[in-house]
Formats: sequence, structure tokens, C-alpha cells
Amino acid sequence: MFAIMAPGQGSQTPGMLAGWLRDPVHAERVRAWSQAADCDLVHLGTRASAAEIARTENTQPLLVALGLLAHEALATAGTAVTAGHSVGELTAAAYAGVLTPVDAVRLAAVRGRAMAAACAEQPTSMTAVVGGDESRVQARIAELGLYAATFNGPGQIVAAGSAEGLRQLAAAPPAESTVKPLPVAGAFHTPYMESARQVFAEAAAATAFAAPRGPLLSNADGEVVTDPEEVRRRLVDQVVRPVRWDLCLHTLARLRPGPTVSLPPARTLANILKRRHPELDVLQVNTARDIGKALVRIDENARESAREEEPAHAGV
Repeated sequence: MFAIMAPGQGSQTPGMLAGWLRDPVHAERVRAWSQAADCDLVHLGTRASAAEIARTENTQPLLVALGLLAHEALATAGTAVTAGHSVGELTAAAYAGVLTPVDAVRLAAVRGRAMAAACAEQPTSMTAVVGGDESRVQARIAELGLYAATFNGPGQIVAAGSAEGLRQLAAAPPAESTVKPLPVAGAFHTPYMESARQVFAEAAAATAFAAPRGPLLSNADGEVVTDPEEVRRRLVDQVVRPVRWDLCLHTLARLRPGPTVSLPPARTLANILKRRHPELDVLQVNTARDIGKALVRIDENARESAREEEPAHAGV
């Protein structure tokens, strides 16, 4: 077995689809997804500026589309443990067979537009808090009426909420911590996104969900989810609940699945995993060429595991 990680918002870069679209199969696939998502993914992934792809309604379907370009090839490698960070959970759900790729991209577009609309309701944002005692960091976040929206690992918490509360956090951060405002449009994964949750819930309810083919890890608590209705519920609730990526990594390390493929854009999640669990074998897929390298490594690992499981034959 191997593992797959899918990134979330913030990992995007201009032109990140350009190399992939040289393959006519990939290009045709992206055009079909564009029609389903009602947005021009070809433009967003090739010619759009950094500012344009940073818009929530554009970033989310673009990231899911990019992550799914490797889907068909990696699906031939067998069952995988799958996990996705925030909107990357839709990508992971497609790899696990819960959603079709086209439905995953379409739902990402609905989610992105709904969250962008929720961001316009009042001035909110997010700030990374790095370092410091976790209990004191969380206490300071709560004291200011903010929310701990993302837990990326020890010493990496993202606070979210009102612009004024975040200003106060920056002015007086928790002891031994540093804060860094994030270039996002609003307080994702908090109750500020309730209107977006309702829109996304309606779209998810009208979409077919299947049982996962392998272990699918949930952002809610890092645990494996097997029931398709529970996957649906958790994906909807995730819009207003914290992302516990730290717990997903803990489960990943416990399962020790062999190579872990970090889908494009791969660097952010790959680096987090390497820092947290350096014992794991992490493969970054950023280009179409990287898929072949990943498949070779997955096959090598499967052969090594099979040899280790072979019973010893007594001599005669």
C-alpha cells in the first residue's frame, strides 16, 4: 500500500497547469472539468495572474483539477491511503473512489464560490501563529474572539476571525511565538463560513458518494472514514470546522503505508510531513514526468514488501 496527500488553498502558483496541458489527454480532461465547474481552468492554470488564481472561487477548483490529473495513472498502482488538506479532501475523495473526478472538481467550484461570497459578508482573515506553547496560543486566540482554524503540526496553528481581532493578535502575540498574516479572503473553517456550508451542503446532497476503496483520512480528527454518508457529512462540516492536518499526519505515520505521494503543487505538504515524520518516504509529484517516477517507487516498495512477507523455506 502507498499513500496520497492532496494540497489545499495557498499552494497555487501561476502557470501550474501549463506543462500538464501539453498532453492532449490531460488538456481534453481539463476542458471537460471546466465545463462542469463553469470556469475556465485552462486559462486559470496557464495565463492567469497570481492575483487571479488567489481568488477563492478560482483557487479551489484549479487545485483539485491539478491534483486529479495524476489520478488515472496512480489508480493503476492499487489501493492507497488518501488524505487531503482542506479543499484537498475533495481530491482525496476522488482518489478513494468516493467521488468521480468531474464531481470533485464541480464541488470544489461550488465550494469556492460559496466561500468567496461568505468572505464578502464581513471583514475577516487568517494569521499563522508559529511557535509558543500550544495551550497558551489557543488561549490567546480564544481571548480575542478568534478561532483556531487549522492545525498543521506542532507549533503551527492558523488563527481566523475578525480583522480587528487579528490585528490585536499581531500587536500582542502569545509568548515565544511569531505571527504572519495570510493572504486569504476570509476566516475559512470557522462559523463565519456558515452561509457557504449551507450552499455546499445542498450541492453535496445532490451528488453521488460511494464507499471509499481504501483508508480515507478525515480532516475532522485524522481518523479513517468508511461510510459514504459520513464522508459527505464531514466534507460539508469541514467548511466551518478546524482542519486537523496534524492528526491526519499522526494516523499516516501510524499506518506506515510505504511511499507517500504528495500531489501537485507538492512542496508545502511534503515539507510539513518530512519535518513531522522524517522516517516516512515522501515523493513529490509536480510534473507529468514525476508520475512515472512515483509509480516505479511504489512498485519497488510493493516488491520489497512481498519479499519480506514470503515464508522461509526449511532446508532439506
